[in-house]
Amino acid sequence: MFIQTEATPNPATLKFLPGRSVMPEGTLDIRDPRAAGRSPLARRLFAVDGVTGVFYGSDIVTVTKRDGDWQHLKPAVLGAIMEHFLSGDALFDDASAAAAAGEEDAEEFFEPSDAPTVATIKELLETRVRPAVAGDGGDITFKGFRDGIVYLTMKGSCSGCPSSTATLKHGIQNLLRHFLPDVREVQAV
Repeated sequence: MFIQTEATPNPATLKFLPGRSVMPEGTLDIRDPRAAGRSPLARRLFAVDGVTGVFYGSDIVTVTKRDGDWQHLKPAVLGAIMEHFLSGDALFDDASAAAAAGEEDAEEFFEPSDAPTVATIKELLETRVRPAVAGDGGDITFKGFRDGIVYLTMKGSCSGCPSSTATLKHGIQNLLRHFLPDVREVQAV
């Protein structure tokens, strides 16, 4: 098994491409070992000293480290990912855990009168923003819209990335303002 790695804009994260499907639908951002309990792969990764976050995308695993050099941490992370996929273990312990993985994005907030604006925001995020962000090992999802402010959740390499503010303010905010005059600002939740 050959696992490719790619750097991300966030120096604390590294993207691992195992060459097979990881998360068939959606994404999942696991930010602490307690939340890793439902996923054998996440448990293996959090067992590596220095790992502070795990993100699953359709065909990627993004790992965030606390500190230190990737040169020392990368072999252990590669070993944990390889061990998982060669073992044949599922990504989650059971179907209910897999179903629960998608529920973290379920609660959105906006006024019913803003539904057309929200639909356009979601479409722009889905077609123009998320593909680019996924290429960097992360994800951005819609959380809410109120008083002209779009609230987004940043995951994977986007969470805590030094360039995330620039991405939000200069990239996404300008894009949404261009198409939707109702949008005044974009904020991370």
